Amino acid sequence: MSNSFYIPERAMVIMAHPDDPEFSCAGTVARWAQTGTEVCYVLCTSGDVGIAEVGMTREKAAEIREAEERDAAKILGVKEVIFLGEPDGMLQPTLELRKKIVRQIRRFRPEVVITGDPTVVWASDRYINHPDHRASATAALDAIFPAAGQPNLFEELEEEGLTAFKPRKVYVTTWGEPDIYVNISKTIDLKVEALRAHKSQMKGWDPEERIKGWAAERGKGKEMAYAEAFRVITLEDDEAWEKSKGIVLPQEKK
Repeated sequence: MSNSFYIPERAMVIMAHPDDPEFSCAGTVARWAQTGTEVCYVLCTSGDVGIAEVGMTREKAAEIREAEERDAAKILGVKEVIFLGEPDGMLQPTLELRKKIVRQIRRFRPEVVITGDPTVVWASDRYINHPDHRASATAALDAIFPAAGQPNLFEELEEEGLTAFKPRKVYVTTWGEPDIYVNISKTIDLKVEALRAHKSQMKGWDPEERIKGWAAERGKGKEMAYAEAFRVITLEDDEAWEKSKGIVLPQEKK
């Protein structure tokens, strides 16, 4: 287990709905953005069934929630938000969705990808993990490895100038046993502010107390007032990653 803070040049967050990144990893995203990391969100749906109000249409809900997510992203320093337009509440980890995600990975070429854990069903004794969360995580992981880095998979994307690319690390948001804890004590207020931008979901509820309580629990015993936690998978070691960027490591110089 590590508490060291890894800083990528580019990071992508792949989730199901608007507000998913803010609940799960916004403190880490804000810290990265403050240190110069270029961050992109890829959201599989626009949360178009997420406003349960009389007379609300899916089209209007999508418009509202996309605008809220862009406002939240701006607060955190996220440069780009992509919506893939999949049906909210009915998301499936199809080959079509995998290809959409591969397209974004090959276009943006992130060093790190943050996504969810597709194995989590019983998130707590009061919450069943949303099926869209599981579906988006499955599609994301299948796109990250092996698809995005295999030149003979979805090779037609080369016609768009998008060549194979394998991210270096995957950060999986987790309720279980994490590998690393990220200190978000200096960005917890940005996380709260970004969540407040999702007015259609907050419905007058102020998330500050709950969010800070969860983050304080994560940081307990780790000399962190507030923390976020991840399981990290390293797909490319230092040598392989530097070679992929065309950099010769010092020990390899002639």
